This record gives sequence, structure tokens and C-alpha cells, in this order.
Amino acid sequence: MGNDGFGAYNIEDLRLRAKKRLPRGIFEYVDRGAEDEVALRHNTAIYRSLKIKNRVLADVSERTTVTELFGHKFAMPFGISPTASAGLVCEGGEVGLARAAARMGVPCTAATSSLTPMEEIYEAGDGNIWFQLYMWSDMDLTARFVERVKATGFETMLVTVDGPVPSNREYNYHNGFAMPLRYSPKLIAQVLAKPGWCLRVLAPQYLKRGPFRKVNNPPELASKLTQVEVESAYTKPAAQNWDDIKRIRDMWPGNLLVKGLQSSEDAVIAADLGLQGVVLSNHGGRYLDSAPAPLEVVPEVKAAVGDRIKIIIDSGARRGGDIVKAIALGADMVMSGRPTLYGSAVAGEAGSYRALEIFQTEMDRVIAQIGVNGIDELGPHIFWNPPDWIPKGVVAS
Repeated sequence: MGNDGFGAYNIEDLRLRAKKRLPRGIFEYVDRGAEDEVALRHNTAIYRSLKIKNRVLADVSERTTVTELFGHKFAMPFGISPTASAGLVCEGGEVGLARAAARMGVPCTAATSSLTPMEEIYEAGDGNIWFQLYMWSDMDLTARFVERVKATGFETMLVTVDGPVPSNREYNYHNGFAMPLRYSPKLIAQVLAKPGWCLRVLAPQYLKRGPFRKVNNPPELASKLTQVEVESAYTKPAAQNWDDIKRIRDMWPGNLLVKGLQSSEDAVIAADLGLQGVVLSNHGGRYLDSAPAPLEVVPEVKAAVGDRIKIIIDSGARRGGDIVKAIALGADMVMSGRPTLYGSAVAGEAGSYRALEIFQTEMDRVIAQIGVNGIDELGPHIFWNPPDWIPKGVVAS
């Protein structure tokens, strides 16, 4: 890049720059996990524990990272996870994410809780946008909302099903941040300590859009980020179950996936219901702190469902080599939300694109070094230390 990628040569570089630019509470909301953050750290550490072998004297001059999923070709098997905080790190952040993804040629997922209308995000992404749905306790309300998503033009929808109760993020109690947003004295002090964020994000938001609002929420729900009671009374009901997914499946004509699974048993249920895919995820370590890393669950899910549904993995990827490892273990695509949020905080759309560029460049470099020309050549045979959690019989062709 002409500006040398903002001095960011990896995702951690973007993370450290984002930390300097954001109020503490907002950065920690993006960056941290639940309780002791065991799952958060393990999500990344499990990738580092796997070693892969280089292969020499292989002609890799025609290599490509391109993949195909749901009838669409993508520049690499990577997509942007749904996040509800893009508008907090950059004014109009969701639009920047969508444009960066369209430019790179990868999918971006618009979130129910985004601060920008879904129609605007969809248009910015040139149609290459998926949608993430939270079910509400009123299924008729959910059904009407699904009709709006359908009318917008989305082809692929992810229903987030983990977190039936709020998570325990103790650092938020310390830093004064909460979602829905409340301007506590601690948060106000943090905001005032970052005047650059006030000029880049807060002021333009109020001038263009008014207060931060979950603008996609139906009229029946409060949409201000400061209205806690109404929001919490409707979202992520503890009573949600597979019958709700059946109802959504019957009304949704496109690709339907459930996000937040961590077991092969649930993946089999999803396949039996005729869903197109699952997203194995522990919500970036933000809910169940003793959860396994999604990467560890991929092989057993692949062994259980085979090619009946697509397997997407979310949480923990920070290097292009991580994408390679996930695909080698049986995933069809890798998703992550934090890396492009870091980039968005640093330089908006350009920063988000820089994060994607880093992933693609690193992935291309790694597949060349291990002697393969495409992702269809990846399998457990690339590992020097095949993990003992790969079920017997799951071997490379």
C-alpha cells in the first residue's frame, strides 16, 4: 500500500493502534472475553500449538486462495463475523466493513444490533453481505423481521443461538462500559481522555445520525443504546429452541446457518433439519469461559456430518496460517470479527481492508511454503504434530 499499511504488518499491529485510539471501555468491549478469559486466550493458543510441515521443490507458481461457498466465489475462505460495535469504533463503521469486504471479495455479515440500517450495509457490500439474526421472545416479531431481511435481498442468514443468558464480563464493571450503552462517570472520563475519538466518531455520529441507536430493531423495541430494560426483556430468550429454528427455516428461502455451536451433536441436528451450514463458535470467548476452541471441534463435527452441511469456524484466527490450519482440519471457511474492527478503529474502511489484505497475503505465503496450489489440497497431512483430537479415520485424501 502507498501508505505502507499504516505501519501495520500484522493483526496485532492493528490491535495495538486501535487500543491507542479508542476509549478504554470501548476497546475492552471489542477486545476482551468473559470471566478469567480462558477461552479467549485458548482460541488463539490452539492455533499456535499446531505445527505444519514445509514441502520443497513443488511448483506453486499457479497457487490460489480462491474458494467457493453457496455458489459464490470468494478471494479466500475467510469472512467477517457479525459485530455490534463497528459504529462505536468508527463513524459508519458497518458500511466501511461492507465496502472493504466487497473490495477484497469475501463475505461480510451485517448484525441485527448494528448501528446502521441493514439496507445501507447491504448496498455498500454490493450484495455480498450475509445477515446475522438474534431471535426475540416474540416469534411473530421475529417472523416479521425475517421478512424485512428477505426483502432487502440477503441470501444467507446466520441465526446466533449461543448466549441464552447474559455473559459475565467483569472488566466492564471495572471500566464502566455496558451494552446497551450507559454514560457512566467512568465512561465519560474515558471518552474525554480520547478527544480524537470524539472528533472522528462521536461528533459525526450525532451530527449525521443522532444518538447511537440499534436502528434495525423493530418499532416495538427500544433502539437507543441507553434503553436497557426494554432491550434485555426481548433479546436472546432463554426459552429459544430448535422448534424456533424450524419455523425460521420454513420462512427463509436462502441459505440458513446456526452460529454458536460447539458440539457434533448439535451439528447433526442442524443437518437433519436441512440447514445449509453451522458456524462453530464460542463467541470469541465472550460467553462460556470453559468452552473449547472452535478449532478443536471441527474434526469431530466433520466426522459426524461429512459433506451434508458446510462447516464454518469463528473465533481466534489472527494469521493467514490459522485459516490454512482450520481448512486442513475440515472447515469450509473461517470467520473473525475483531481483526477488521481493529482496522476500522485505525483507518475506517481502509483499515478494515488492511486486515483482510494481511490475512490473504499471509495465507498465500503459507500455502506456497507447504507446497500446495489451492485449498482443496489441504488436509491433516500438512501437520507435523497431528492433534490427538482428530477422530480416527479423518485423514487427507
